[in-house]
Amino acid sequence: MNGIPSDLPRDADVVYLWFDPQGVWRLNRGDLSYELDAVCVRLHNVLRKTVMQGVPYDELLPRVPQFVSLSGLNSESILSKDHFEKFIKLCATFPELNRFLYLYEVQKLISSIQESLKELLQMVGEFYRTLNTEGLFYPPIQQEDGIRFNTSPTVTKLFALLTFVFVRMHSLLDYIVKLAIETEHLPPNFTKYHKMRSLNDQFGSRKKISFNKSPKTLFEECEFITTIETLRNHLIHDGLLDDMPKAYEQIEQGRAVERFILFPDMTHGRFDRYGNRNLFFSKENKINKCLPEIVTEFQLRLKVTLEMLLTRLADQ
Repeated sequence: MNGIPSDLPRDADVVYLWFDPQGVWRLNRGDLSYELDAVCVRLHNVLRKTVMQGVPYDELLPRVPQFVSLSGLNSESILSKDHFEKFIKLCATFPELNRFLYLYEVQKLISSIQESLKELLQMVGEFYRTLNTEGLFYPPIQQEDGIRFNTSPTVTKLFALLTFVFVRMHSLLDYIVKLAIETEHLPPNFTKYHKMRSLNDQFGSRKKISFNKSPKTLFEECEFITTIETLRNHLIHDGLLDDMPKAYEQIEQGRAVERFILFPDMTHGRFDRYGNRNLFFSKENKINKCLPEIVTEFQLRLKVTLEMLLTRLADQ
């Protein structure tokens, strides 16, 4: 986590990332990727059973036209919007067509959550790979002992990766709200092609969800969720996390013994502000030190949230 890579064995209480044989970055502890994917798989299955209740699903599935599951959702289909509309009309008599359309559309939300989680972990891994292994300044030069800052294409990439991590976390907040709204308000019938109720909803719409504000979920009103919202809104709307993005190196006896990126002071999940200024660095927080804890807590809260959705869906 301190920007200096090592092949040496680590102590049990040290948090680190490793590159597994499948080419995936993994936290050595606290990573819930497999557990989250398992919950999502269960959600796919329970959603299908709920939406297809009373329908001979196994009998109909082999005959469902391929465009129903692909077009408008997947790059494997080359149908245009106009052709898709014509196909819908041509297949209007296919049994439970609207039900299948809706099922695949909501399942796409679950798939988006699965894929976004993979992106999140990969970008975190790439952030640390860059911090640990790429030169912060080119061409390499001998630096005097002390703390030096660098700004370079490598540093630009570090901040871009960091931005993606926080923006993607907020994307997941939006996705989970949409999924919750859909699963809690399934259409009463499928006599027509339903627009998804969550089409225009985002994280701010969480008040529509029955377990909004529940403890340990992504809907809890707490400092952690406020922090994610604050970071996303600042990065999207107000600018970068530093006037001049920079990475620091601690040099001892001519060698770097630590690399780090400073993080602005925050209180109760919001930037410390005076007037128009909100990027103060008095606490010397190092984002590379606390990022794994942020990711782990996000995963924990997402798992609790998805499990609550699963329980409510199974009870319908």
